[in-house]
Parts: sequence; C-alpha cells; structure tokens
Amino acid sequence: QVQLVESGGGLVQPGGSLRLSCAASRSIFSINAMGWYRQAPGKQREFVARLLGGGFTNYADSVKGRFTISRDIAKNTVYLQMNSLKPEDTAVYFCNFDSTVYGSTWGQGTQVTVSS
Repeated sequence: QVQLVESGGGLVQPGGSLRLSCAASRSIFSINAMGWYRQAPGKQREFVARLLGGGFTNYADSVKGRFTISRDIAKNTVYLQMNSLKPEDTAVYFCNFDSTVYGSTWGQGTQVTVSS
C-alpha cells in the first residue's frame, strides 16, 4: 500500500507561480511513473505531467513550457513547478503513483485557483 501526501496548492494571480509537492510513503526509485493530473469543476480529470522511472518526462500540450515535473528520490517526493499560471489552470491537482508492485495510487488532491 502507498500513501501520497500532496501540498502546495493555493490562490495565485494570473502570471504567478506555485510549486506542488507529492510525498510518497514508498520509494519512487523503481516505479513505473509518477505524475500529476487535474480536474476542473464540471470536467473530467486530465493528464498534466508525468515522470517515468527512467527520468523521462511527458507534458500535456496545454502546460508545455510553463510547468516542470521533477523528483527528489531521497525524499520520495515529486514536484510540479507551475509558472505563468492562467485562470484555465484552476483545478484540483492530483498526484498519481504507478508501480508494478503496488498498482496505481491517487493522492487526495490539492486545490489550485488562479484568479485576480
């Protein structure tokens, strides 16, 4: 079993920045992937960014060049640095841990609101 604790959400003005953190209770060294998804009100959950076990990254087109996913293996933590935030980035952001051993685990979500 894996527990994920997300933090870093909040209210920010358009053009601002936030950094989300997702701390896992298990090692993230040899997992399949760890990623971020988001769900806006009335919309389906969508992919944002993913960091594969080998260190490769994938991003949704809507966040490329603005968001950066990274990890600290020693802390079992994945980060999502979000710059140049837009109102359309407003959503609940969820962390996902994908492991061959433990399967797929979701965090509880953290609210990001971009508004003036």
